[in-house]
Amino acid sequence: MGPMADQLPEISEVQEAFAFLEDWEDRYRYIMDLGEKLPPMPERERADRNLIHGCQSTVWVCMSQCGEAVVLSADSDSKLVKGLAAIVVIAVSGQGAAKIARSDLEGLFDGLHLHEHLSPTRSNGLHGMIQQVRGRAAELVAAGDTNS
Repeated sequence: MGPMADQLPEISEVQEAFAFLEDWEDRYRYIMDLGEKLPPMPERERADRNLIHGCQSTVWVCMSQCGEAVVLSADSDSKLVKGLAAIVVIAVSGQGAAKIARSDLEGLFDGLHLHEHLSPTRSNGLHGMIQQVRGRAAELVAAGDTNS
């Protein structure tokens, strides 16, 4: 296993994997594998301000600005939810805050047909994660505008 083994794939690769894996058991396993590849979240970021509400599992999502791009980190006590968080991280990684604030993450997850296969509480948690990511991105945009 080289150093690339633990790298997260591109969002197009995730979409291809979903198209290829027809069985939901395999898809769930794939999602959980993605969660395993998330970089470890620093302890200081596991704070209340980064908690996602409305999810039955504990989920943290932290967003910070790194140059033009936004860096997103996430973690959860549930392997499946951590995998869903990984898909959100992959979807927005390397993008600017303004683009993330406008992005159609729901459309992406609808395209993967995830909501149909998640329990209502997990679906709510995913929705909460998306809302929080977009909301944080909008805050970064607003903060950036006042400095210009």
